[in-house]
Amino acid sequence: MNLEEKKEALDERESALLRRLERIEQLEKEIIEKEKSVKTKEKAKKQVLLRLAPSLWEDLVVWADEEYRSINGQIEFLLIECVRKRKNK
Repeated sequence: MNLEEKKEALDERESALLRRLERIEQLEKEIIEKEKSVKTKEKAKKQVLLRLAPSLWEDLVVWADEEYRSINGQIEFLLIECVRKRKNK
């Protein structure tokens, strides 16, 4: 391979790498936008003060731990499931 061919090969590699870099930068921007969107949606959630019996709280703690959820996440999951079941009736 002569010097000119090596230069062409290097130029092609550089162009390919630059295209990949541009694509990575584009994906990073998309990810940042999606994260912002999720954060905005999460902020839009309503807060509810909920009083529970201590025994029910303890049961929910155990259940949430078994399913690798937070207490909040478990309560939200259960409410979503109940609403879905009610809508399907």
